Amino acid sequence: MYDIRWIRENAAAFDKGLERRGLAPLSSSLLELDDVRRSSIAKAQATQERRNALSKEIGKAMGAKDVALADSLKAEVAALKEQQPALEAEEKAAKDALDEKLAAIPNTPFDDVPDGADEHGNVVLHVHGVKPEERGLLKGVNDPKQHFELGEALGQMDFEKAAKLSGSRFVVLQSQIARLSRAIGQFMLDTHTEEHGYTEVNPPLLVRDDAMFGTAQLPKFREDQFRAGEDHWLIPTAEVPLTNLARESILSEEELPLRFTALTPCFRSEAGSAGRDTRGMLRQHQFEKVELVSITAPEKSREEHERMLACAEAVLKKLDLHYRVMTLCTGDMGFASQKTWDIEAWLPGQKTYREISSCSVCGDFQARRMNARYKTKDGKGPFFVHTLNGSGTAVGRALIAVMENYQNADGSITVPDVLVPYMRGATRIEKAA
Repeated sequence: MYDIRWIRENAAAFDKGLERRGLAPLSSSLLELDDVRRSSIAKAQATQERRNALSKEIGKAMGAKDVALADSLKAEVAALKEQQPALEAEEKAAKDALDEKLAAIPNTPFDDVPDGADEHGNVVLHVHGVKPEERGLLKGVNDPKQHFELGEALGQMDFEKAAKLSGSRFVVLQSQIARLSRAIGQFMLDTHTEEHGYTEVNPPLLVRDDAMFGTAQLPKFREDQFRAGEDHWLIPTAEVPLTNLARESILSEEELPLRFTALTPCFRSEAGSAGRDTRGMLRQHQFEKVELVSITAPEKSREEHERMLACAEAVLKKLDLHYRVMTLCTGDMGFASQKTWDIEAWLPGQKTYREISSCSVCGDFQARRMNARYKTKDGKGPFFVHTLNGSGTAVGRALIAVMENYQNADGSITVPDVLVPYMRGATRIEKAA
């Protein structure tokens, strides 16, 4: 969401940002709408000022016992009063038209974000470790299997039963793989709370329209969400309730940064993903994710972005997974983001990198939609906070990465050392006898 006053003062910069997003210039049309809004406000104010002036003249006429003049003035006041609802409706319509346009415009990318039309324009920031095939792991595994091949062979990952229950893009996990999934989520949550200073939150999974608007899922991405009745939506990510904890608030600078984390189910319709990743767990309607959210003062948001990325990377390093970090280009980053780093884990079964985490800084874009503000230590403000969000990480995709990177020649899966305590000491997942 943008401040129309900023657009008026920085029209060229605003249009340049949209151009980098692959959009046509919009400043002229937006300012025309704002001119209509300002004109309607001016008319309403002029009418009110005229009513106030007439009221004083009525008093003078009454004092002078000029009944005819007083009645004439009263008639004019009554006529102006009758105009008021129409003027108010005109002002509201102009404001709503402008707000509707502004709400559909993506955030402006930072100058250091690479330009590009799609994922092919993304740039490698850095790479951690080497592929397991190159460091002596996967011994005896000549043709690494994909996670669903491993899970189905072990009898602990069932897509057919899930389809009978819920349709496509669902899975039933059982036995030790179900425990491994739970272990990964708990391990990540413990790491972020005990080592990285995030506050654990158990938020609602159902939110109202205002919350979805605040984090920019609505109105543009309505088709990607699951509606739950007339008044609620299932959360697509815990970013929605966690970020909205600051909505309609004025925080003190001393409270910042706020850092929240949550392990929740997430629900997405995947409306734009027909035919993509239909096999396995990569793209599901229901999945679990450990979310990271930070709410900061503006001058700290860039630093917080780097910190968040390091926190997400830390869990992958503990799992001893090979990954790379990508700086997303202007054509691939999210609607609310000013800059995004994706972490992509290496999957031996697919022989490719796949996204496992995404960390974004949004500036004051979401804060304006939520009216989340703060005051400085010396009482100045209120100013809009900056918000950030990231995956710390996606549990299902981390499960995929662990299964494929730790598979053995006999089809079993070695449990990473850091997860053994969460697995009650089990070091290997095997098919039940």
